[in-house]
Amino acid sequence: MPLNILDYDPYLEPFKEDLSLRLFEYARTKKRLLGVNGSLSDFANGYKYFGFQQEENRWTFREWAPAAKRAFLVGDFNNWENDFELKAAYGGVWEISSPGTLPVGSKVKVKLILENGQTVYRVPSYAMYAIPNETAQLDGVIVNPQYHFKNKTPQIKEAPLIYEAHIGISTEEYRINTYKAFTRDVLPRIKKAGYNTIQLMAIMEHPLYASFGYQVSNFFAISSRFGQPEDLMELIDVAHGLGMRVLLDVVHSHAVKNVGDGLNLFDGTTAQYFHEGARGEHSAWNTKLFNYGKDEVIHFLLSNLKFWMETYHFDGFRFDGVTSMLYHDHGLGTAFTDYSKYFSLNTDVEAVTYLMLAQELIHQINPQALTIAEDMSAMPGMALPISSGGIGFDYRLSMGIPDFWIKQLKEKTDDTLDLMGLWWELTTRRPGEKNIGYAESHDQALVGDKTIMMWLANDEIYWKMDINSPSLIIDRAIALHKLIRLVTFSLAGEGYLNFMGNEFGHPEWLDFPRPGNGDDYQHARRQWSLSEDPQLRFKYLLAFDQDMIDLEHRFKFLNQTDQLSQKWIKNEDKLLAYQKGDLLFVFNFHPSYEQTLSLLTKEKPELIFDTDDNKYGGFGPRSSFGWSKGELHLVLAPRTAMVFKIK
Repeated sequence: MPLNILDYDPYLEPFKEDLSLRLFEYARTKKRLLGVNGSLSDFANGYKYFGFQQEENRWTFREWAPAAKRAFLVGDFNNWENDFELKAAYGGVWEISSPGTLPVGSKVKVKLILENGQTVYRVPSYAMYAIPNETAQLDGVIVNPQYHFKNKTPQIKEAPLIYEAHIGISTEEYRINTYKAFTRDVLPRIKKAGYNTIQLMAIMEHPLYASFGYQVSNFFAISSRFGQPEDLMELIDVAHGLGMRVLLDVVHSHAVKNVGDGLNLFDGTTAQYFHEGARGEHSAWNTKLFNYGKDEVIHFLLSNLKFWMETYHFDGFRFDGVTSMLYHDHGLGTAFTDYSKYFSLNTDVEAVTYLMLAQELIHQINPQALTIAEDMSAMPGMALPISSGGIGFDYRLSMGIPDFWIKQLKEKTDDTLDLMGLWWELTTRRPGEKNIGYAESHDQALVGDKTIMMWLANDEIYWKMDINSPSLIIDRAIALHKLIRLVTFSLAGEGYLNFMGNEFGHPEWLDFPRPGNGDDYQHARRQWSLSEDPQLRFKYLLAFDQDMIDLEHRFKFLNQTDQLSQKWIKNEDKLLAYQKGDLLFVFNFHPSYEQTLSLLTKEKPELIFDTDDNKYGGFGPRSSFGWSKGELHLVLAPRTAMVFKIK
C-alpha cells in the first residue's frame, strides 16, 4: 500500500518506517481476524450472537466468560434461581437455549462461579438495557425493541454543522430530561437554528450521571435515565425526517471501574477485556483501559460500532479520548512539539490499529458515515484515508482553538489580541486533513470553567441583559461573542460545532446534581426561555447564530479552504480581512477606534452580513463602505465585522 501521506506532508519522510509499520500492523491484524476473504462487517456481528437472541420459537442467550467455572442465567423471570444453567461452548463462551419467547421486561444477571469458588453476579456484556436496583447497582433488563424506522438518512452535501447535545440537561426544568421530550421540544430548535448534524452525548449507559457519559459500564445499553430504546430510535428517526443526521459520542477509550455493573473483573480476571497492571489503569480518569491487541476485545468493540449503526441508525461517531488511546502515557504531560513524539515507543500501535479497523468498518457499513477524532496531540494522518497511510477518520476536532480563546479572555486584554497568532491557530491544519472548528464545546462549560459568554460578561449577565439596561460590559460581551464565533466559524475548519445553548450565550457553567452541590439541578439544564424573552439580549445572539449558520447553507464555503486568501492583517490596528470562496470577511477587533481599510476587488461587493446590525444587538449600521474603480473602501466601527459577497 503506497504511503501517499508523504505527498501531503514531506516532513514525515524520516518516519517512513513508522508509517509503514502502521499499515503493516493494520494488514496483519485484519488477516489474523478475517482470513483471506473475510469482511469486517461480517466479523463485527457479536451483538447478533451474544446476549439474548429470539430464534423462531426459541430464545438463546450467550455470554463470554473464559475464566468462569460455571454460569447461570438468573432473574426475576425465574425467581433468581439456578435452573437456567449455561453450557460451556467453544472459546470461553457459555450458552443456553429455551423454548418460547424472550421474557421481555425481566431483570436479569449472569451468575458466575469462579475458579476460586467465588460467586459473582454480572450484567450481561451485550445487554441493551440496564436499570439501578435497590443497592444502586445495575440490573440488566431483557428488551426486544420493535420500532419501524420511517425516514432514510438524509444525504447532506454541505459541511457538517454540528449541534452537540446532552439529553438529560436539555430541559429547563429541574430534572433529567427524556428522549421523547428532546424529540418533541429540542429537535425543532436545532432544525430552526440551521444545524444539519446532531452529536448526542452520554447515550451509552453510565452509572455516574456526573461523568457526563464518559465512564461507560454497558456498551450496548442506552442510558435508561432518558427512556426506552424505542424512544431513542424515534428521536433519530424524527431527526432524519427533519433532514439532520445523528452522531454518537462513542467511548472506546476506557471503561468504568465498577465491578458488577460493567466489564471490570467480569469473569474474575482483569485480563478478559483490559490490560493487566498499570497499563490497564488510567491514572487521571480512574478508569480501566482496553487491551486493543486482543482479538476478543477488538471483536467486542467493532461489534459495538456496528450495533449502534444498524440497531439505532446512528450516522457516525465522534470518538472520545483518542489521544488517551494513541499513547502509553495517554498524552498526559507530553508536549507534541515535533514529529518524533508521534512515532516512538510511547505510541500504542495496537490502539492505532484498532482505530484504523474501526474506520474501515464504519465506512464499509455506511460509506456516507461521518467520523470525528477527539485528539489533542494532532497525530499525523488522523483524518487521512487508510489507503494513503492515514488512520481513516473523516475529521479531527480543532481542539487548540477553544484553549486559545479562553486564554485570551482569562489572561489578556482586548488590545493585546495577537491577530497573527489567531490566524495561525485558525488556519493551520495537518496537510490534506479536514477539521471541525469550534469556539467552545461542553468541555469549556464544565464546573470549574465558564462559557465564553460568562468570561465576557461575568456577574453583569444576571443584571444587565435586559434590553433597557445600559452596560458597557454587556455591550463588549455581545460584540466579542459574535466576532469570536464568526471568525472561528469561517476559518477554523471544514465543519463547525456548537454545544447546545451556547449559540445564544447560555450563562454560567455545567454541573450535575451530586452530593457536593446538594443534588442541585440548577446547572444541569438549559434555560431556553432566555433566548425567547423579547426583553432580554440573548435573543440577539440567537438571531446572529442562525444567520451565521445560514451563510454556509447559502454559499457552502467552509470546504473551500483551497480558496482562502488573506487580504489584510495588522496587529496595530486590529484589522483582519480574508476571502474564502465567494465571501470577503472584514474584522475590526479594536476595542475603541473606528478603522479604515481599502481592499482591491474586481467586482462590486454586496454586503450580506453585518455583526453590528440592530437585530444582533449591535448599534449599526455604524460601519460604511464604498466601491470605486476596483477598490473597496471601508470604515469599520470598533468590535464589528462585515461579510461581502464578491462574485
